[in-house]
Amino acid sequence: MGSSVETLEFQAETRQLLRLVIHSIYSNKDIFLRELISNASDALDKLRLESLTDPGLGGIDTGDLHIALEVDEDARTLTVRDNGIGMTRDELVELIGTIAKSGTAGLLEKIKDSKDAAAAESLIGQFGVGFYSAFMVADKVTLRTRRAGTESGTRWESDGEGTYELQEVDGLPAGTSVTLHLKPVDSEDGLADYLAETKIRQIVKQYSDFIRWPIRMATERTDAEGATTSEVDTLNSMKALWAKSRSEVSEDEYNEFYQQISHDWLPPAETIHMRAEGTFEYEALLFIPSQAPFDLFSRETKRGVQLYVKRVFIMDDCEALMPDYLRFVKGVVDAHDLSLNVSREILQHDRQIQAVRRRLVKKVLGALKDMQSKDAERYAKVWAQFGRALKEGLVEGADNTEALLELVSAASTRDPEETTTLRQYVERMKDGQDTIYYLTGETRAMVENSPHMEAFTAKGYEVLILTDPVDEVWVDRVPAFDGHRLQSIAKGQVDLDGSADGDQEADAEKARHEEDFAALLPWLATTLSEQVKEVRLSSRLTTSAACIVGDAHDVTPTLEKMYRAMGQQLPTVKRILELNPAHPLITALRTAHDANADDPALAEIAELVYGSALLAEGGDLPDPARFTRLLTDSLSRTL
Repeated sequence: MGSSVETLEFQAETRQLLRLVIHSIYSNKDIFLRELISNASDALDKLRLESLTDPGLGGIDTGDLHIALEVDEDARTLTVRDNGIGMTRDELVELIGTIAKSGTAGLLEKIKDSKDAAAAESLIGQFGVGFYSAFMVADKVTLRTRRAGTESGTRWESDGEGTYELQEVDGLPAGTSVTLHLKPVDSEDGLADYLAETKIRQIVKQYSDFIRWPIRMATERTDAEGATTSEVDTLNSMKALWAKSRSEVSEDEYNEFYQQISHDWLPPAETIHMRAEGTFEYEALLFIPSQAPFDLFSRETKRGVQLYVKRVFIMDDCEALMPDYLRFVKGVVDAHDLSLNVSREILQHDRQIQAVRRRLVKKVLGALKDMQSKDAERYAKVWAQFGRALKEGLVEGADNTEALLELVSAASTRDPEETTTLRQYVERMKDGQDTIYYLTGETRAMVENSPHMEAFTAKGYEVLILTDPVDEVWVDRVPAFDGHRLQSIAKGQVDLDGSADGDQEADAEKARHEEDFAALLPWLATTLSEQVKEVRLSSRLTTSAACIVGDAHDVTPTLEKMYRAMGQQLPTVKRILELNPAHPLITALRTAHDANADDPALAEIAELVYGSALLAEGGDLPDPARFTRLLTDSLSRTL
């Protein structure tokens, strides 16, 4: 038996919200089932908790708490039922008939003024209105509920147009059932067949697979003889590995879960299982893959980990929780309480998100550092796959620069096969050396054969060989490592002879060379003024005649090419021509200039010296045809 039906009006703000939910907020109508199941799960959680603290609920059986999905094809209804805490009449009116959270009405007024769905999504805060999503797929919604520990239940019904009916009903079981009188299937409007078993299973698997309570549905099966039987299936796995302690999960289970979320058939290189407790609680299960995906450096690459809130799936690629340079990390973050917008599809940029992100990044970088120190061979393989992406973090000016620098592994002149860390390089530096030397280039062979390398090789200085495109950028952004300056051997002044204080013989030789070439250097600077800004003697050459270097803060030619390829037009950077005063060609050029400075052939020789130095470093000649003609003419005169 029930009381008379009472018709009430939605609060004005609630009517506005209903219209937004039905027409604007949610991008996918399948979301309605996620929201209703999430509400049911919350109700079960509350009953379990209150049964432990409220003596009035002590007699309630909590041994089979579950969520049931019921389909009635004839009536075209889908019911989501739980045996959780339920609601009283007053609670029902407060939670569904009105919007209780302060300030919501003001936000809705702003939304109304903005007349923009995107603005609506960003303005609405979290206030538990997932129930309203049912009206996206239903012409009418009937809710029946009885709060555990009370005698009388309540029926609520509405078509979502402005009013709702309330009626007191006897004989209801404790808990809540929500029955949706479904709209017709309309693929153009995104309305699927929500009575189809396959569709229901797909939605539950995608969004609610890890809900802690079983989600059950009766299904019919027809055997080979045509007999029909009905059985109750549990649709969700409830295996939220991240909610368990590490000791409860086997390596095989971790690998299986990783393959499920990453679609990678190789086991991960590292598994990170963590739990944060305190004012903001969350669990995370992260994986560092063994192999980079083919699209790691594609602009369209999806990045970020999966986000859950209380085991309810929210989004697949949550970029807010993982920086771009860690886009290869896969996994799940499950927050117990997170600020989301009404559709749960857009994160609010608050301190909670930033705090979780910082903790996750620190944990991943810490795991890589542990791998580096404890299993160098495995780390070398991971760095080979993801080192280039990790170095992007140094370009971004991340808060974790020091941690990333500790992870950097690079080829060097010390060993043709093994890489070295910056820490290992520093530990091997010569007495009196306080600079980390490096040279960038397209290939190791090109770097090793560069004229810039000659003096360093002769004097036994180790040089880092950096061949990733990103190396051109991060070395300019990072001034030092552990107090030691990073210096390109192709930039600025390099005086390895001056490393030993009081080397009078070297100083005397340098002074003699400066005097001998006092006339040639300014003449060359004038002759090659279109190509270079300065000509000087070099201390970095031993066998080559000349090389080209940049000032300490100049953009490198490779970086200049990269910027131009991206459409950024930079002013041409003139560089410095350095000459080897001991090379026969340079001494012969000096002698010829001293004898006849007006000889036109000398200018051609100067062009050849510059062009040869440009080619030696892998540069592009501005006029290859002219260089070839000058070279052949010069060779002809010598034969």
